[in-house]
Amino acid sequence: MNIEEFSTNVVSRLKSNLPEGREFIALHEPTFEGNEWNYLKECLDSGWVSSVGKYVDLFEQKVSAFTGTNHAVAVMNGTAALHICLKLADVQQQDEVLVPSLTFVATANAISYCGAIPHFVDISHQTLGLDPYVLSDYLESISEIRSGACYNKKTGRRIKAVVPMHTFGHSVDLDPLVILCEKYGLELVEDAAESLGSYYKGRHTGSFGRTAAISFNGNKIITTGGGGAIVTNDESIARKAKHLTTTSKIAHPWEYDHDHIGYNYRMPNINAALGCAQLEKLPELLHKKRDLAARYHIAFADMDGIQVFREPDFSSSNYWLNTLILDRKYAAARDIILNDSNKNGIMTRPVWKLLHKLSIYEHCPKMNTPVADDLEKRIINIPSSANCL
Repeated sequence: MNIEEFSTNVVSRLKSNLPEGREFIALHEPTFEGNEWNYLKECLDSGWVSSVGKYVDLFEQKVSAFTGTNHAVAVMNGTAALHICLKLADVQQQDEVLVPSLTFVATANAISYCGAIPHFVDISHQTLGLDPYVLSDYLESISEIRSGACYNKKTGRRIKAVVPMHTFGHSVDLDPLVILCEKYGLELVEDAAESLGSYYKGRHTGSFGRTAAISFNGNKIITTGGGGAIVTNDESIARKAKHLTTTSKIAHPWEYDHDHIGYNYRMPNINAALGCAQLEKLPELLHKKRDLAARYHIAFADMDGIQVFREPDFSSSNYWLNTLILDRKYAAARDIILNDSNKNGIMTRPVWKLLHKLSIYEHCPKMNTPVADDLEKRIINIPSSANCL
């Protein structure tokens, strides 16, 4: 089969497994089928639309309960959540933070907001996320422990933290990563932006490190319009997170006194109200998304040269974005498929450009990334909304 025929076959199989009668099918769009209108109207009727109101507290409680963590702090977006997570991990200027090269740019941006330096590492074919075994070998060769801290022997800088990102909702292999962090004295900060509703060995992602960041952007599995959350099991960290994200204002009936450089990262009540309604439907949305993933697996099972990425055996994924991986012999078909599918009203996209290839980060330290380099050329994300069934 030549490349053009291969592309036509892929697009045909996509089309036959997606709803008919739509001019355009988005990659991922929100579903509003619950109490969204009721809760939003209550905010408008009461006037409580800004950063104070009952829905913020309720949303935080619901996020905490769903993820199995002790505390959640709602903020304005996932990047803000990750920024504060890194600050709570005491990431300082000129520290290095280990991060997969294959991730959305916000992961590295949040590190840069701290004045720290992203240090790019490779990923695993099994998870599409950070590979703890390859990272272990790498740290063995480039780092040393001094006074209980990990240092890069080449740059002399402290390596302070590791930020695994659960790519497209699929969990990183966390047990060996936790052990690695303990060995080298590294803080584990999970970028769980895409993995609400995903589990590693029965435990929700985002509950393994000191803190984790979740996103509720409009393209995530549930949305607050724009929004994010910091989750943690540590009460003192939760209090500090709440304080830092509300401008570090000391509570007082009228005085304006602030004891840290804080951030106006609060989630407004009206956004939290939307999130509360969305969380009520989350189990149903997860069920639909897993059904859609199963349909894609069947649709492409007998096609040579392509596979639909499956969750690792140790995890249960939310399948935030379903992913086609082309065999190397058909890698040249990627852009043809992207062009043909989008021309046919089916939104598809390639994976993000590897971060070490961006001009803003090309100066940063990195290990060899053969797996990320390989997969970057062969990944296609396909429509994954719950309403695609």
